[in-house]
Amino acid sequence: MNDLDELVAQAGRDFAAAAAPAALEDAKARFLGKSGQLTELLKGMAALPHEEKKTRGAEINQAKQAIEAALAARRQALADAELEAQLKAEALDVTLPGRQRGAGGLHPVSRTLERMEGIFGSMGFEVADGPEIETDWMSFTALNNPENHPARSMQDTFYVDMKDAEGRWYNLRPHTSPMQVRYARAHAAKYAAELAAGQAMPEIRVIAPGRTYRVDSDATHSPMFHQCEGLWIGANVSFKDLKSVLTDFFRRFFESDDLVLRFRPSFFPFTEPSAEVDIAFESGPLKGKWLEVGGCGQVHPNVVRNFGLDAEQWIGFAFGLGPDRLTMLRYGVNDLRQFYDGDLRFLSQFR
Repeated sequence: MNDLDELVAQAGRDFAAAAAPAALEDAKARFLGKSGQLTELLKGMAALPHEEKKTRGAEINQAKQAIEAALAARRQALADAELEAQLKAEALDVTLPGRQRGAGGLHPVSRTLERMEGIFGSMGFEVADGPEIETDWMSFTALNNPENHPARSMQDTFYVDMKDAEGRWYNLRPHTSPMQVRYARAHAAKYAAELAAGQAMPEIRVIAPGRTYRVDSDATHSPMFHQCEGLWIGANVSFKDLKSVLTDFFRRFFESDDLVLRFRPSFFPFTEPSAEVDIAFESGPLKGKWLEVGGCGQVHPNVVRNFGLDAEQWIGFAFGLGPDRLTMLRYGVNDLRQFYDGDLRFLSQFR
């Protein structure tokens, strides 16, 4: 074995003995550093005769490549060992069960809203959706409820410090009735063009479910609650149609054919005549008890005009139902506030 073979073998033994990257770098310096053994051999070539330099240089370069290969192999071995130790230290037992999230579900009021939309949709009612921040005109004036009208007292409660381009204040809508106005005004021009073209009298048949706001809080009321307003107007839409629609809706909603309706005379600025709607069951735990579930009436001519329609041509009815109260009745809940307390023990019953 010549001196270069011995040098390569010695480098391999020193690299193998290095148990850490720092020790390996020290071993490298002994062979490949500025004062390393191989470097000194390269420096000594200057003293060789010209004819020996070529042969000796090739031998030294070959030895250098062997040492660098041994160095790279040891570096990789140390890195692999370090990674394996790290993986062992941070090992996960994949046979253990993972952290699971409980199955979610729709909120009971959301279930009721979906049920209402499905039932009314089967009767030909479209669903209208719109902003929860409305102008005072949309919330009240357009619905025949002008400024300082006493009927406003329990409804014009949450206002926003902002006005529209015409100087009208914004508020959190106290009911979803503004959507009736928005829907009718959005389609009024189309209806007028159809009538002018000699087409049959169209109809507006729409419901507007959504969140509403009033200062009110007890076992059956909440400052934020839900409403489902309905509107059906056309050429000859009567109270008979109203009774038929609501009777069919409530019987399908509660899945009870023995349910009966009662209409009590009442007052709403936007309808005339107006009525409260009560229901009663002829069997079960609520047998014989009348329960108020909504209000209704024939749309007031002033409201029809604010729709942008001719009050001499259009007639029909509007109604408003409380999805929160219907949810309480359907599931036998006696305190509305439980729906909004966020108690998963209560809400998980409706999954």
